[in-house]
Amino acid sequence: MSAGGIILVALVIAVGLVGIVVPVLPGTLLVFGAILVWAVIEGREYPVTAWVTFAAASALLAAAMAVKYLWPVKRMRAAEVRTRILVVGAVFGIIGFFVIPVLGLVLGFVLGVYLAELADRRDQRLAWTSTKEAVKGVALSVGVELAGAVLATAVWVIGVYVTH
Repeated sequence: MSAGGIILVALVIAVGLVGIVVPVLPGTLLVFGAILVWAVIEGREYPVTAWVTFAAASALLAAAMAVKYLWPVKRMRAAEVRTRILVVGAVFGIIGFFVIPVLGLVLGFVLGVYLAELADRRDQRLAWTSTKEAVKGVALSVGVELAGAVLATAVWVIGVYVTH
């Protein structure tokens, strides 16, 4: 693959990493797709290296996605944060995103979770405690997904280094 092609793949991966933190784009999918395109093109000349790199990166992304859903959900269940509350937070987050681009996503989510918890529990202290747990759970989920994508990117960088 030419230097221009590698730079293009790197740019798509970078956009994917940003898309994980600012959930406007399907971040992990972009990282996966960019590495797949690299493997297909690079696989013509270096098939073993390209496909081993792709397999390792894919395994890291898959593991991160599994952990992303299992670990935070376990923590939120222990804190008694219900799925319905998170859905209300997500709806408020989406509305907030259009009212205040990017920042409104976070503010809307927090407001939505807090208001839904307050309506259910009728206690401001308990509602705020649940809101903090929900925010921690979402942050943990994003952190795990980002860590997996960064590790997959590192594997790809090693693959690029080996093939060039």
